[in-house]
Amino acid sequence: MMIQDADEKLTHTLLEWVLPQAESPVLETKRVSGKMVGKALETICAFANTQGGWLVLGIEDSEKAKGADRLYGIGENPEAVDELLRKLNTHHLPVIEGIRTFRLQTKLRDGTDGIVVAFHVPASDKVHSILDDGTWTRGQASNREMNASEITELSYRRGVRSAESEPVDVDFELLDTDTWRLFLRGRGLTSTGIADQLYRIGLAKKVGGELRPLRAAVLLFSDYPGSLLAAGGTRADVRVFHYKGTAIEAGEVPNLKKTPKTLSGPLYRLIELTHAYVLDELADGLTLATSGFRTIHRYPERVIKEAITNALIHRDYRLNRDVQIRIFDNRIEVLSPGLFPGRITPATIQRAGSFARNPLLASNLREFPEPPNVDAGEGVRMMFTVMKANSLYPPQYRELREQAQETVIVTLLNEERPPVWEQVSDWIDRNGPLSNSELCAIAGLDTLKASKLLKRWVAQGLLVSDTSRGKRHAAYLKPIGGADTFKATGLLSTPSDNEN
Repeated sequence: MMIQDADEKLTHTLLEWVLPQAESPVLETKRVSGKMVGKALETICAFANTQGGWLVLGIEDSEKAKGADRLYGIGENPEAVDELLRKLNTHHLPVIEGIRTFRLQTKLRDGTDGIVVAFHVPASDKVHSILDDGTWTRGQASNREMNASEITELSYRRGVRSAESEPVDVDFELLDTDTWRLFLRGRGLTSTGIADQLYRIGLAKKVGGELRPLRAAVLLFSDYPGSLLAAGGTRADVRVFHYKGTAIEAGEVPNLKKTPKTLSGPLYRLIELTHAYVLDELADGLTLATSGFRTIHRYPERVIKEAITNALIHRDYRLNRDVQIRIFDNRIEVLSPGLFPGRITPATIQRAGSFARNPLLASNLREFPEPPNVDAGEGVRMMFTVMKANSLYPPQYRELREQAQETVIVTLLNEERPPVWEQVSDWIDRNGPLSNSELCAIAGLDTLKASKLLKRWVAQGLLVSDTSRGKRHAAYLKPIGGADTFKATGLLSTPSDNEN
C-alpha cells in the first residue's frame, strides 16, 4: 500500500482535529511498537465493519498526554508501520478497499521534526474478518470481537444478505393473482403452474424437498403481503400521517388532520397507490397554517414518487415496521425501516445513488408494464436535480440510529431555497465549518441577518453546530456525521466525489 505525503493544509487540519480528542467511534490513536500491528489491524477491521474512521499512528493516548505533547511520531518503531502496511493486503478477509494512508510531517513533542501516519478507513459494503483473528466492530472508544449472530446481523444490514431471498411458509395459490398475471404478460411468459414458474425465475426455493416461495415473491404478487408475512415478524404496508402544523405534538389528542391511513398491496400496486394518496393529500392540503397563511405544497411529483419507491424497494424487510410517510405544513418525511446498505451514507448518497439491498425486488419490478423503477441508480440524483431546478432545498437524508428500530428518513422541505444557500453549501464542502462572520462575507449580510439565517438552517436540519469549537467560536456544518465529519473540510475529496 502506498503512503501519500500530506500537504501542509491537510496536516494542520487533521492534527488540529485529532489532538484535542479522546478516542471515539471514528478515531483511534496509537504510539508505534511491535505489539501495535495486531491492534491496528483490529481497529481497521472494526472501522470498516462499522461507520469508518481514522487510525493515527505516532500519537499518545489522550489520557496520558495533552495537545502537542501527544506527538511522538513513528520513529519509535518504523519497521512496525512497514509490517502493518504489508499485512493490510493479506490479513483482512476480504481485503478492505478504499483505505487511504497519509504521511504527516510535523514538529514532535521534543521540538524535532518527525512523521505521523494516518489511515482513513471508509465504511465497507462487505463484512470483514482478520486472518485467524475474528471479526471486529467498533464501540464508543474501542474494538470488540463479534459473535456469530452479530456477524449475521451485520451481513443483513450491509446488504450482503437480504431477507427478500428467504423462503416463507405461504401457499403458492395466494400468489396466483391479477398482479402475477400482469407480470407474466410483461415478461412474455405463459403460466405453467405458479410454483414451478417462480422456481425457474429464482423466486422460490426447495426446502426439505418441497418448494417454498421467497419473501420477495410474496411482496411482489400477494394482494395482502403485510398480512401474510406478519406471522413471521415482517410488516410490509405503508402508514401515512397528516399533521396540522410543523411538528408532532405530544398530548392526549394528537395534532393529526385525520385518522392515519394504512395502504396495502403488492409492491407494484402499493407504490402507485401510495403516490396517488399522498398527492391527493397535498392537493387537499392547502391548510391554514399556524401563521394564518395558506400552505401551498410545491414538491415535484417525480421526487415524491422516487422517495416512496426507494423506501419500499430498499427497506430492510426483516423488520417489524411499516414504511411511514409524515405530511406537515412545511415538509414531507419518508421513513424506511433499516439503515443505508453498503457503504452509502447521508453524505455520499447524492453521488453514490441507490444500492440494491433487495435485488430480486428491484430487478423483477422492472418487468411490469410502466415499471416504477428503472434500476439505473439515477433516481436519487434526479431528486437532487429536480428539487434544485424548482428552487427548493435538496432532499435531506439521515439515519435514525437511537430508536427502537433503526430507520432512514428523507425530508423534502416545502420552502424556496434562497440563492445564498448554494454559496453556503459549496463553501462548507470546500472549507469546512462556516461561522457567522464568514457567512457575512459570502453573502454581504450584517451579523443579525446572518445569525437568523444560520438559526433557521439549524432548525430545518440543514446545518448543525460544530461542537468542537465551543460557543465563543460558533460554526456550522452539514449533518453528515460519523467518520465523514472530517470530510466536510473538503480536503479528502476525490474526482469521483465531485461528480454531479
